[in-house]
Amino acid sequence: MINKLVEKIKKTKAPIVVGLDPMLSYIPQHVQEKAFAEYGETLEGAAEAIWQFNKEIVDKTYDLIPAVKPQIAMYEQFGVPGIAAFKKTVDYCKSKDLVVIGDIKRGDIAYAVGHLGKVKVGSKEYVPFDEDFATVNPYLGSDGVNPFADVCKEQKKGLFILVKTSNPSSGEFQDRIIDGRPLYEHVGEKVAQWGAECMVISAPLSERHTRRWEKSSERSCRNHIFSFRGTARRAAAEKILFISLMRTDLERS
Repeated sequence: MINKLVEKIKKTKAPIVVGLDPMLSYIPQHVQEKAFAEYGETLEGAAEAIWQFNKEIVDKTYDLIPAVKPQIAMYEQFGVPGIAAFKKTVDYCKSKDLVVIGDIKRGDIAYAVGHLGKVKVGSKEYVPFDEDFATVNPYLGSDGVNPFADVCKEQKKGLFILVKTSNPSSGEFQDRIIDGRPLYEHVGEKVAQWGAECMVISAPLSERHTRRWEKSSERSCRNHIFSFRGTARRAAAEKILFISLMRTDLERS
């Protein structure tokens, strides 16, 4: 799956992923009004507005970008109808041959991997959410990652593993010095050990941080893709391979 992502980046010449993180305040008034006219000012109406907005974004960008990244919590806020909108969005993006990164940030033991894998119902098997990648929080250790890695290898999927996150308080734990180095560096090393075939490191760091890891052969991350949150302008300036292009970034770039 990593190879597909890299090929899509090369083909489109666009090292970006479009975040589909819906909030009603993002959605044009006329789209909301049309959805509410059909479903009322209900969770179903909100979910319909989200779906129509997502569809319009995808229709306008699918031939320009390699990937999209729907953030599931933004859909869960609208309950079951929101989850249905998430599913419709994933399926529609797949129909446009986009790589779909399910931003689910899971981190749990084996029974929790159903979101990425198959589920058996009687004699039949289903794939409820057919994302190509999922985001995973590794801070439970190997127990919270290995089940996802097993699913990835079986189904040829991929993972984005959180190493150093961009939220303001992330340093409270991730920057703590352990054996002379920040905790996130130890996590990055462990992710590399888990295997580059399925793993992708997600780290909103500067290029300086990636070079720091690459300088040490035993801590090399050269076989991984780094995902950076930032603007298109920053990506061009720092030659970043892969960034997350958010709504605010579109406004600022």
